[in-house]
Amino acid sequence: MRIRNLLGTCALLLAALGVQANDDWPTKPIRVVVPYAPGGVVDVQTRAVVQRMEQELGQPIVVVPRPGASANVGAEAVARAAPDGYTLLVSAAFTITNPMLSNNLRWKPENFVPIARFALSPSYFAVPTTLGVKSVKEYVDLAKATRPPLQYGDGGTGAPQTVANEVFKALAGLPIEDVSYQGAPPILPDLGNGLLSMAVLPSTVALTAVQTGRIKVIANFSATRSVQMPDVPTIAEAGYPGASVLSWYGLHAPVGTPAAVIKRIDDAVRVATRTDEVKTRLITAGGEEAYLGQAEFIEFIKSDTERWKRITALTKR
Repeated sequence: MRIRNLLGTCALLLAALGVQANDDWPTKPIRVVVPYAPGGVVDVQTRAVVQRMEQELGQPIVVVPRPGASANVGAEAVARAAPDGYTLLVSAAFTITNPMLSNNLRWKPENFVPIARFALSPSYFAVPTTLGVKSVKEYVDLAKATRPPLQYGDGGTGAPQTVANEVFKALAGLPIEDVSYQGAPPILPDLGNGLLSMAVLPSTVALTAVQTGRIKVIANFSATRSVQMPDVPTIAEAGYPGASVLSWYGLHAPVGTPAAVIKRIDDAVRVATRTDEVKTRLITAGGEEAYLGQAEFIEFIKSDTERWKRITALTKR
């Protein structure tokens, strides 16, 4: 009996020490791994948020770009990190789609726990001004009547914009042909010169392209209109609701990270995204503030997973 009581007392002491340790967190800099290239839309938006989070957490937050293999390099690195809250992953739709598209990943969604979502980033249906179309309907009519088939720019396998291309093409029944590029920016010269008939571009690239006057945006692939270009209709408004594709960004931690630490990070994201400074910086970086706390973020991921299952099935027809 005495041994049992002693063990119970030890367990209570260890639990108390665990709570104390979580209360003390963080005591050193935090690493946030961005699984995309430095200077890109995800990197810039992440910095806008975490720089304000530093004030809430009282420690530096170091953004570490780890691009490669459609975000798998960065995801694997965080999946193998200690679950102590000091290494986080900037998550996006790849955490859902990559496991659907590959059986050889060295990480899986179960390796992570969602913390919070902080931003959405629209993708835009862009055409060369010289094409003369002013709406998605006009583009569809032109593409169906043109032989040889029109060509469109594709910025890379696995990107939400690539998926949007494939879904729209399938839903509209278009014979258009893809031309592959290493990312979205290299598409712009050929799109502006009229060598391509359209491309789905991430927000930062589209906003820059429109300013040249050689490229026109005729639809937004998000579910709602964007504050960046509020006059541009959604792809659903244009007649193709099934083609909506969300680009979202959040934070995930290695599974096993203490709940108290997750709560501290979630709270810091919430406070940061509610500031006018961060909201403005996100818009400037081609995104929009879209905070979801952990519980709401988990439910969002569940629903987005089902949506991506339907989209993936459509592209395989």
